[in-house]
Amino acid sequence: MKLLGLTGGIGTGKSTAGGLLAARGLPVIDTDDIAREIVAPGQPALADIVAAFGGELIDAEGKLRRAALAEIVFTSPEKRQQLEAILHPLIRERWQAQVEAWRESGQGTCVVVIPLLFETAAQSHFDAVLCTACTAATQLARLRARGWPELQIQQRLAAQWPLEKKIAAAQHVLWTEGAVELLRRQLQRVN
Repeated sequence: MKLLGLTGGIGTGKSTAGGLLAARGLPVIDTDDIAREIVAPGQPALADIVAAFGGELIDAEGKLRRAALAEIVFTSPEKRQQLEAILHPLIRERWQAQVEAWRESGQGTCVVVIPLLFETAAQSHFDAVLCTACTAATQLARLRARGWPELQIQQRLAAQWPLEKKIAAAQHVLWTEGAVELLRRQLQRVN
């Protein structure tokens, strides 16, 4: 089995690239999805977050107020590290279990989308790492389109490796400027 890691800066097109690979029939797991699953009501990670950051982060339906938590952790490196210590081991455990299931079922090429792949030192688990990239102007425009204030954008960017560093560490770079069809053609060369 060939295992590909897909990473890139926030707003650089990781989800789009992952979706295109899945549409091609490749098994894909996105750790952002895992991160949402493990903080669902009733999950142990949610209880750990409440214990660490307070019950006011839970809404009337028992769900995590993600924006409120982001406000806390992106303004304090210590709080972000505290949250990462809760989430990252559980996320890694889940994607590694999926990889093992793929391996046992005889899959060919499989993909794990990990925004913080290099930051969590996960690169040694992969046969190759793909990195999505675009200009800084395009990245900012995409993040602004999410409705985030400038300060929050800068805080989130500061929480990740600079895109140039990710590009340098990856084996393949996927340029995500322009039409999705251009990205699709780039991905066809990756196997």
